[in-house]
Amino acid sequence: MFVPPEIDKWMDYKFGMFIHYGLYSILGEGEWVMFNKPVDKDEYAKLARRFTAEKFDGAYLGSLARHAGMKYMVLTARHHDGFCLFDSKCSIGDYTVMNSAAHRDLLRSYADGCRAAGLGVGVYYSPMDWRCEGFFFPRMYRRSAMMMRAQCHGQVKELVENYGRLDVLWYDGGEDAWLAHGRNLNAPGGERVTEPQIPNFWGEEELNRLVREAQPGIVVSNRLGMRRLGDYTTPERVVGAFDPHHPWETCDVLAESWGWRPDCEVRSLQNVVHLLTDVITGGGNLLLNVGPRPDGSIEPEQEKRLLEVGQWLSEYGESVYGTRGGPVKNDPEIGGAVWKDNAVYFHIKNPACKAVCLPLMGAASFGGEARCLTGEEAGVSAGDGLLTVSLPEKRNEVETIVKVTLPDRADRFFAGFDPEGFRAYR
Repeated sequence: MFVPPEIDKWMDYKFGMFIHYGLYSILGEGEWVMFNKPVDKDEYAKLARRFTAEKFDGAYLGSLARHAGMKYMVLTARHHDGFCLFDSKCSIGDYTVMNSAAHRDLLRSYADGCRAAGLGVGVYYSPMDWRCEGFFFPRMYRRSAMMMRAQCHGQVKELVENYGRLDVLWYDGGEDAWLAHGRNLNAPGGERVTEPQIPNFWGEEELNRLVREAQPGIVVSNRLGMRRLGDYTTPERVVGAFDPHHPWETCDVLAESWGWRPDCEVRSLQNVVHLLTDVITGGGNLLLNVGPRPDGSIEPEQEKRLLEVGQWLSEYGESVYGTRGGPVKNDPEIGGAVWKDNAVYFHIKNPACKAVCLPLMGAASFGGEARCLTGEEAGVSAGDGLLTVSLPEKRNEVETIVKVTLPDRADRFFAGFDPEGFRAYR
């Protein structure tokens, strides 16, 4: 029996940890180093001899994510280079962590640590494989391409059947039109393509049935096949457009790169908070990446920043978790709003904003209350069909949060309201 994805639970999370870790971490040049540099695939594979991962600790990572205020995690079980952080029997060439210097299943350590911390367990999986000629020339090297496809189906089966309850499956690079990175390399100039060179190459529907049957309720990203069967969209390194009606998730980095690079600038506390509130006021989730160092540890400055974010969320989490974007549109230069039950929370990052407004929806007066969670004094007035909350000159150094308590649930109070064109920020 089909069990629908637990999308409301996933949307309630709001904030998660992305982890990019693999052989590329040893080189310290990012997760695309094998392709971008490029590095001979056989020479690259020798990095497994140096991949000790002695400080990769799932319990520590789960605890760090929890103390950072995150509610779910996603680990790169296998990236585009083909190397698996899990014990796969379907890997072409047995290219797994079990045949590395680490010789232990890092995905299992991660999943156990994630559950011990009470967090949602997510697995990232890339179907594509740079080691296969068939990825780049799927029609000319058809046998190689089909081996890559079979590897994908076998490994997805292993992931959903061998690692307990999974909450998220995060496909990447698995679109049918993304073979050869979206180019037809047999054509002059390697022209870009929008239609698949081989229709239904990855077998999107077959994989979807396999995953849903093995993991009832799992939530799956949209980066597979023709992007028809995923549960949410995945804008990358940008904040998604305001859309409180369709699930989406922005993924971004804490320190400039997905895979570890030395000396990367780490976002400030204010920058992380503003990114998070920009995303949630638009209706999305934020999946924020950390890239462990070659030994599996997290840089101290990144750990410090995550704990600062967690401290901020311990004070103001009621305005983040379990919320939905709206009822008014957000403004990338000013801030935005979210709602939950009978409360609307404004997150205002720009001190030039002097007041926030909500429509009274025909009510003669306002029967609720408004105050600043961040400690500022606020003035409240109702008239001309508007509730107006005036903000003081002196503000919280991170952002100002205004809580408006309504006389009814926000979704009922604002039923029929169209936010387009409404001036919420004055």
